[in-house]
Amino acid sequence: MPLRIGILGSGAVGMYYGAKLAHAGSDVHFLIRGDLTEVRQNGIFVRGEGENFRVPKVNCYNSSEEIGPCDLVIIALKATSNPDLVDLVPPLLHEQTVLLTLQNGLGSEEFLAEHFGAERIVGGLCFIAVERHSNSEVERYDYGLIVLGEPARPATERIRQIAAEFSRAKIKCSVTDNLSLERWRKLIWNIPFNGLSIVAGGIDTAAIVGNQNLRQLTLDLMNEVIAAANKCGYALPADAWREHMKRTDSMIGFKPSTLTDWERGKPLEIEAIWGEPLRRAVAAGARMPRTEMLYELLNKLDRDRHNSPT
Repeated sequence: MPLRIGILGSGAVGMYYGAKLAHAGSDVHFLIRGDLTEVRQNGIFVRGEGENFRVPKVNCYNSSEEIGPCDLVIIALKATSNPDLVDLVPPLLHEQTVLLTLQNGLGSEEFLAEHFGAERIVGGLCFIAVERHSNSEVERYDYGLIVLGEPARPATERIRQIAAEFSRAKIKCSVTDNLSLERWRKLIWNIPFNGLSIVAGGIDTAAIVGNQNLRQLTLDLMNEVIAAANKCGYALPADAWREHMKRTDSMIGFKPSTLTDWERGKPLEIEAIWGEPLRRAVAAGARMPRTEMLYELLNKLDRDRHNSPT
């Protein structure tokens, strides 16, 4: 039977993957908490190397009650919106509904398990550079791999079925038996590039890797994350940074998602990307002084922005 799929979070990631699935014929339903007019009139446009298509008819709604129960719910909201999930998710559930979180950082699976039961939760990591240009248009700049896994357990048949649904939509997809290891692997990129793009004055990835001092700081942060992961029991090789840097060097200048949030005045995923990894590393006996520096600077910038007179 075809999966009925709900998308919570219609930003760049949710819109991109939802549109890919819908374009391939999956039964996809988007929650869009805003004006639906543009999407209902224009559909969703996806651009990127090797793909240029439009989903003309989009199932989109203002509330999860209108969507109703789904077999798979893809959570692409920012981690800062997790409190909203307590109310958004229940109308989408039936007895066997699976919740797939594509959120950044650490802690999302634990939050969802606490509120909706650990047996429902699976996780995914999106190694992708994608931006939403309007309410109905997204562009993929680079990469596109998604890694799926079960929290704290080896991959099961259900995760392979979800992976098959993504693969059918021509989304490059793999399955892991160690989701937490892959979350730390993604932090090798997220911690330096998302943080430095803001604290260095609102610059893209090309500006970071093109500056000798910032490039060295990026490498130092990456090595710090690798060491912390190993202390926490997730065996990353010492040169795990190499593939991240190779890929970033080949990118055109790309604005990390946290920088985009900063520029739009949106809340930052400070706790998920920096705070929680830092706390887990310290508890395991690791030191992350550069990550701690980024964490404190980002918190200060965020506080100052909210406290400044309008």
